[in-house]
Amino acid sequence: MSEFLELAPQYQLSNTSWAIAFLGAFIIGISKAGIKGISIITITLLALAFESQASTGIVLPLLMLGDIFAVIYYNRHAQWKFLFKLLPWMMLGVVVGNYIGKDVLPSTFKQVMAFIILGSVIMMFWWEKRKSKAVPTQWWFGTLMGFMAGFTTMLGNLAGAFTNIYFLAMRLPKDQFIGTAAWLYFIINIFKLPFHIFSWGTISMESIAVNLRLFPMVVIGFLVGIKIVEKIKNQFYRKMILVLTAVGAILIFLK
Repeated sequence: MSEFLELAPQYQLSNTSWAIAFLGAFIIGISKAGIKGISIITITLLALAFESQASTGIVLPLLMLGDIFAVIYYNRHAQWKFLFKLLPWMMLGVVVGNYIGKDVLPSTFKQVMAFIILGSVIMMFWWEKRKSKAVPTQWWFGTLMGFMAGFTTMLGNLAGAFTNIYFLAMRLPKDQFIGTAAWLYFIINIFKLPFHIFSWGTISMESIAVNLRLFPMVVIGFLVGIKIVEKIKNQFYRKMILVLTAVGAILIFLK
């Protein structure tokens, strides 16, 4: 057991890097509790602590642990009809992202994704301000958001912006938003796992040893996040998610 817990040379970090990694894991817990839009912060922090590609394999098990807690806590609020509209297109996006992700220049990918997210957020602000409260019913909207969410979650665990926009456009109340997203990511992260293990090789016994050190911070973050979410009113929650998503897009562009 002690040999399993011993870190491989590439994961033997400085105290500063470990502090950054612990903070990133803590924020993952807060995000999974329902503070959507801050996942880009965790991706950035863990990419700073580890190499960019290696960090994707470190992040996924942390996200999956947060998914388990979120599904247990918010299960009764899930709206399955919206989940099923996104899930097939997300899975397709994951498969496409797996095969072409290695050939996409990271700088090009980040810039294009940032522009798409910012454009979508601007569109959402317009929807929030207009008098009509009808939700978009065009088939392409869910298809585009689902595919982009799957594609970006495979390349960098950054699907949150697209699913946030979709669920906000569907005008889901706070608890339904969080519950539906919890199940969606629980399923899609399990779907991604074999690609990271067998195709990209970013998850290994060595990376799991790192995860075991970071798991407690995810749990603590989730418990803290629950207390924060309980105090947020629904209308403010919608505005907060839009702002955090826009800030996340800018951070992607600057990263």
